[in-house]
Amino acid sequence: MSALEQNLSAPDFPERLSMDDLEVNMMKLVVVGGVAGGASAAARVRRLDAKAEIVMFERGEHVSFSNCSLPYYLSGIIGESSSLILMTPEKFKMQHDIDARVNSEVTKIDRKQKTVTVKNTLTGETYEEKYDKLVLAPGAMPVLPKSIKGIDAENVFTIRNVTDICALKAYLDQKNAENIAVVGGGFIGIEVAENLSSAGKKVKLIEGTEQILASFDYDMVQILHKELDDNGVELFLSTSVTAIEKDCVLAGDKKIEADAVVMAIGVAPETGLAKQAGLKIGETGGIWVNHNYQTSDPDIYAVGDAVESYNSLTHRPGRLALAGPAQRQARAAADHICGIPHNNKGYIGSSCIRVFSQNAAATGLNEKAAKAAGYNCDSVLIFPTDKVGLMPDSHYMAFKLIFEVPTGRILGAQAIGKGAADKRVDTIAAMITMNADLEDLKELELCYSPVFSTAKDVVNMAAMVGLNILYNCFSQVHVSEVRKLAESGAYIVDVRESAEFENGHIKGAHNIPLSQLRQRMDEIPRDIPVYLHCRSSQRSYYAICALQGNGYTNVSNISGSFLGICLYEYFNDKSENRSPIVDRYNFN
Repeated sequence: MSALEQNLSAPDFPERLSMDDLEVNMMKLVVVGGVAGGASAAARVRRLDAKAEIVMFERGEHVSFSNCSLPYYLSGIIGESSSLILMTPEKFKMQHDIDARVNSEVTKIDRKQKTVTVKNTLTGETYEEKYDKLVLAPGAMPVLPKSIKGIDAENVFTIRNVTDICALKAYLDQKNAENIAVVGGGFIGIEVAENLSSAGKKVKLIEGTEQILASFDYDMVQILHKELDDNGVELFLSTSVTAIEKDCVLAGDKKIEADAVVMAIGVAPETGLAKQAGLKIGETGGIWVNHNYQTSDPDIYAVGDAVESYNSLTHRPGRLALAGPAQRQARAAADHICGIPHNNKGYIGSSCIRVFSQNAAATGLNEKAAKAAGYNCDSVLIFPTDKVGLMPDSHYMAFKLIFEVPTGRILGAQAIGKGAADKRVDTIAAMITMNADLEDLKELELCYSPVFSTAKDVVNMAAMVGLNILYNCFSQVHVSEVRKLAESGAYIVDVRESAEFENGHIKGAHNIPLSQLRQRMDEIPRDIPVYLHCRSSQRSYYAICALQGNGYTNVSNISGSFLGICLYEYFNDKSENRSPIVDRYNFN
């Protein structure tokens, strides 16, 4: 049933209307902002209501473009900037009968008169446009701290739209710039750094905290620190920029050579228009919206990066600047405008990124966030192969699963590897949405072929290990604890074969291969803590079972084992010039 038919069937609708009456009652929708949120809302309303008048204003020169693809123009993966533009005003009119106006900035909302004031950014001309329903999708603006001297210099860039990315590339080409500083280790910063490096630039990535990509835990992100370093991106962590000069960036006592600077330290919601209109602002700084994405004015909706939404795991308001949630919000708002109900379940936060040869994905809460939200939780870190080991393109998949104790409820997951990290994390995202626990994940039936996965997939295996921890089948220590153990002279047993041990091991570790364990069990003390590991924790788990079956109560498994230890320790060893706890790294 169309929106018009629904209106005709409503009890309070006149029984008979002429065509003139229908024209008078035709809804007029005004949308402020294009791209994911605004364009999606406008297109959805058009599908539901063929008669509505829809006007969409975009202050930039492009009404619909792939903003997530912008960095890939720098490396040439996207050859032409025109390819980034998804829809033109002409196409919107022809395909959807939507009046899309670019270079048109909405500067004021008059809620009483139900009008918006529009400024033509090319001519300066202003005019008013009436609305029945208004959707705000202004997005978010890059953060540019005025405290940084030189932040307004011509060699400083942000990346928000096609115009921005074209300006950056043109500057780099014209100036023959070689040294580029990227400030900010979030998704945009990492993608820009990767693409500039792939284009042959010398890239310095500057991040104010101790790690890049805050959605990942510190133990997982070390893999990506190593990957960036391996590919020539110079990392400056726990480093804050204080000034930008013509040929360098100043950060405390550091002088970092830079011909151009890309600022990517984060975004702030565009709330100026909402504040001018007297709309309520949420506690996180985004536009407040209700279940149906209505603002404090029921005739004005807001979606996308500018709004405050609901984190269904922390049960708190939050903001999430991602295209997927923006499109879902846009659909929900459009549905409500047209009388269709919406079940708002909030967000859990799912994201993915490629960092050179590594694919990385995360969903839900990381361990740090879960603890900050008050959860009693634990985690497991495993390194199984992403597909059957006989396959030539089989690689390890670092997978971390976070769960609540004692319920076993799944709270989050992170995956990093050369294979399908997004597939594994998408699976967990679905499980979290369904409020699943470790038992559900263990029993989850997934498709299998040697070229795609293993019969016991990464996610199933993580659930099994998690259940062993939850049910106290054995105890574990995390990779972050191993340095302290090694430096304190703890009794560590490496159950890999002797050839593997000789190819790299923890200094001071005792090599008792699993194949010899039953014959040499008496060598393992019973009166002090003993920590076991192998390459990925599977053989050491078998050893733990054997030892516990023979009366040992003092043994613990090292989560992640030698591969996890090497990946966790390497970058900090190199960047801090500290003594390694291993005699040789092994990343295979």
